Amino acid sequence: MKENRDKKIRHVESGESRSKQEPEHFQILSLDGGGIRGLFSAAILAHLEEDLEIKIIDYFDLIVGTSTGGIIALALGMGMELHEVVHFYVNKGPDIFAGRWPSTLRRGWHWSRHWFRNKFKANPLEDALKECFGEKLLADSKKRLVISSYNLGDDDIYLFKTPHHDRLTRDYKVPMWKVATATSVAPTYFPSFRGVDRNRLIDGGVWANNPVMIGVAEAVSLLNMPLSSIHVLSLGTTNEVKTRPGKLDRGGIWQWKENAVDVVMKGQSRGALTQAQHLIGKDKVFRIDPNVPDKLFALDKLSESVLLGKAAHESRQHSPKFKEMFMGHIAPEYKPFHL
Repeated sequence: MKENRDKKIRHVESGESRSKQEPEHFQILSLDGGGIRGLFSAAILAHLEEDLEIKIIDYFDLIVGTSTGGIIALALGMGMELHEVVHFYVNKGPDIFAGRWPSTLRRGWHWSRHWFRNKFKANPLEDALKECFGEKLLADSKKRLVISSYNLGDDDIYLFKTPHHDRLTRDYKVPMWKVATATSVAPTYFPSFRGVDRNRLIDGGVWANNPVMIGVAEAVSLLNMPLSSIHVLSLGTTNEVKTRPGKLDRGGIWQWKENAVDVVMKGQSRGALTQAQHLIGKDKVFRIDPNVPDKLFALDKLSESVLLGKAAHESRQHSPKFKEMFMGHIAPEYKPFHL
């Protein structure tokens, strides 16, 4: 009996009992929110494509996005060229974030009014997204997508998903422009969006501005991927380096009014990134989110030349790492359910 047991142990240790090989890489592209700074994300991906002579989407099995990152994810899913996505931000950004009262005399009133009402109208954003995505449905995506939003009425998270599992039977019927609107209507900037089942949907950035853990959770829980197979490119929209004033240590609402949202957003982003790194390993999460000076960019302020220049620089710095980490795997064709 002992001899048979020893043989079994040696058999397992030698690896001869494995019935199948370790699974291939499962690669996730995670795209942060950040308003008009999505131009940076689109531009850096466009530069990587040009420098490496590739198609970015060929290397990813799942794309997750929040807010502006959700818009880019949808554009990639429907097959838009990245240079077209860059042009979308450059050409449509000023219209989307145009002030209600452009004259100099009314700017002060516009700023004051933002304390009580949303800053921008919904129509320019919706019109731009309708023009971009046309009649395409989420079902038309050529890649698995998960796009975050938040249901203000039920106080609950809301995820739009392509039909990449047999239990996902509803979202694929939703027009892409509606998904793009639901993920990107940031509170105080735009009104909530009620175009999907009359839900009060707002920007997914309120809970997942960095959606990296959405991607990891989806891969493991719904797609049955082992943690050991997962590799992630996590793309931010630049990280403003801020100095937190000492008054915050004992401050109240007045002292925190300009810092609270930013601290919460950064804390959520860093927390999600750290969790992903702990789960799958730091060497399997490649984060691109360069530091920039405070107030260089804003959610609704386009600094086109500076942002594009930053993207060009960062893509040049990181293309060797991208090639090494992601280009050894070509994503198999995505075959949706229910279609």
